[in-house]
Amino acid sequence: MTVPRDLRVTGTVLGSAIGDALGAPFEFGPEGAFSACFPVPGQGGEMCGGGGWDPGEATDDTQMAVLVGESLLERGGLDPADLFARFRRWAAAEPKDIGLQTEAVLTSGDPWDTAAALHFQVSQRAAGNGALMRAATSAVRFAPLGREATMDAARRIAALTHGDRAAWEGTALFHELVRVALDGRDPLAAVPGALAAVDPGHRARYAAVLAPDWHPDLATEINGAVWPCLGSAVWALRITGSYEEAVRAAIDLGGDTDTVAAVTGGLAGAVYGADAVPARWTGALRVPLPGSGGRVLRAGDLAALARGLADAGVTAP
Repeated sequence: MTVPRDLRVTGTVLGSAIGDALGAPFEFGPEGAFSACFPVPGQGGEMCGGGGWDPGEATDDTQMAVLVGESLLERGGLDPADLFARFRRWAAAEPKDIGLQTEAVLTSGDPWDTAAALHFQVSQRAAGNGALMRAATSAVRFAPLGREATMDAARRIAALTHGDRAAWEGTALFHELVRVALDGRDPLAAVPGALAAVDPGHRARYAAVLAPDWHPDLATEINGAVWPCLGSAVWALRITGSYEEAVRAAIDLGGDTDTVAAVTGGLAGAVYGADAVPARWTGALRVPLPGSGGRVLRAGDLAALARGLADAGVTAP
């Protein structure tokens, strides 16, 4: 499949946002709910809204991804203090949805460089998928800098809200698989090499969920945890042959459908490109951004953000 890099870039960010918006109304619902509502692909209506979400409305997954991307662009690279401040303003604006782990860290009042670690010391529970879900924009920005740089950036961004290294490593793996896909290579074939760059203390657990014979039914945690979330996204990519099929498969898993579909959509968008994302979905997409004066981003805004991040990554020292 020959897909121009610019379409893979925009596909990563748009694809993640579309998966998020499609999956949101089905969050915590049963398996197969999406296909039960929309049994025939392509007939429309899938951006149905529900569960507190308007049709086409993206959740905290995409909202935080936008905050990451805009900070990276406006600050000329990763400025953790600036990014944490943006997260904190967003959280204070009472978004419709925010993960419990993320909310606890952002509202703690602790400094940006200690808040997540302090929370983890007390809770010992910070391996949710809340850092992984927002990684599409940063994956695009750091991809041109190579494996080590993109995985390191992923860990640093994840660590702002998640003190458990498991969350860092899952986000780093996503960054690396997107990097490979943006280069026009097969991210599934790159899994062994990516695993070799994972912290040894977490490698076995990720190797299990990324194995070719793994199925989400084998998960030992709900897919709101980082391991099965990433594993489910890779599984959906592996068993399907298009962007649309991958996202449908992800949502039909049930559980944390918006985030699993956002992660799947980011990977599938990087593989198949923006042109593979159905126009009936992109046309309905809207991303409200609490704490930013009522801004609402559309598909074109996300595409422009993705292109800006890709250009910045290429020119970065």
